[in-house]
Amino acid sequence: MQLVVARIGRAHGIKGEVTVEVRTDEPELRLGPGAVLATEPAETGPLTIETGRVHSGRLLLRFEGVRDRTAAEALRNTLLIAEVDPEELPEEEDEFYDHQLIDLDVVLADGTEIGRITEISHLPSQDLFIVERPDGSEVMIPFVEEIVTEIDLEEQRAVITPPPGLIDESEAVIASSRDEETGDAAAGDAASGDAGQAPKGDA
Repeated sequence: MQLVVARIGRAHGIKGEVTVEVRTDEPELRLGPGAVLATEPAETGPLTIETGRVHSGRLLLRFEGVRDRTAAEALRNTLLIAEVDPEELPEEEDEFYDHQLIDLDVVLADGTEIGRITEISHLPSQDLFIVERPDGSEVMIPFVEEIVTEIDLEEQRAVITPPPGLIDESEAVIASSRDEETGDAAAGDAASGDAGQAPKGDA
């Protein structure tokens, strides 16, 4: 099985290094020195990784035969593709490969359908599920355990408990307005010296 593990960005420096947008949870395995990767477009590769290092939070790679900025810039926007055994599983129990997550149904704890995972976006801070909703719109769901409470590969579904506003933007507006009202009331209490009194209606 072929999986996209990175996209080449702009050239870095004058010695052939490039920045890469990582699209794998295991860059040390898929993007290590010596790795031979297919490419899209195919005529650009295959490319063999010669060196790799992290600079200012970005992964920089140099490929065999790419020795200057011009050659590096010519690789811009090329997708790097690794050959992966479809039966291979990540080492950690709570980790998953992208191909295991793509096409999973996303549902709430009560079974309400939210949509289907169409893409995984790997950001420096966290991973995001790109979920296509039944009406064709998309929603981004952070892949964190506070929100994604269960991945069930047998049932082909991901169960989520989204905070207000993540799925329905109207909830965010309501919550925001409520917060503002609460904040105004709190500010008034502090100004009037009534901070020690319980708010009305909370008894």
